[in-house]
Amino acid sequence: MVRSALQTRGRLNRGPRPGVTLIPAASVVAASALALLPVVTQQAVFPDSAFLMLIAWRLLRADAWPAWWAAPLGFVNDLLTGMPIGLSVTLWTAIMLVMDLVDRRTLWRDYWIEWALAAVLILMAETAEWKVAAWSGAPVPFIQVLPTVLISILAFPIFAFLASRLDRWRLGQ
Repeated sequence: MVRSALQTRGRLNRGPRPGVTLIPAASVVAASALALLPVVTQQAVFPDSAFLMLIAWRLLRADAWPAWWAAPLGFVNDLLTGMPIGLSVTLWTAIMLVMDLVDRRTLWRDYWIEWALAAVLILMAETAEWKVAAWSGAPVPFIQVLPTVLISILAFPIFAFLASRLDRWRLGQ
């Protein structure tokens, strides 16, 4: 009986999956690639899925990647979504720094606090994107941005669930 417990069959002594550190970044890039799908609407009400995935991963695991990864991931998002180059780079880096500050200031967080934090971050990012669009010559009333903000806030739990399932698979549990 003891000898069977010492054998290396099953899950013992396997270690993490290969490329385990790249899975969070790959999921954010895959979420950015969703913008390439041929979906036609009269009003852009789809959430920024890559940003939601980034927030979900960062809230789930602060150690999944360093803060500087936000810049290259934001650059890929800018290229795939057609946003002005540097917008996601700046926003995502600022959001990661804000999340680092929140991590240092809070002792504990539950699901509702994380959802509220994600809602505030989504509102900040959408407001910044709206302001940059206005500066670029596309003045849109802020009321037209609110459905996107609301849908993004309501869609965040889905992305948090996806990130948690990917994390469980990534860690081999």
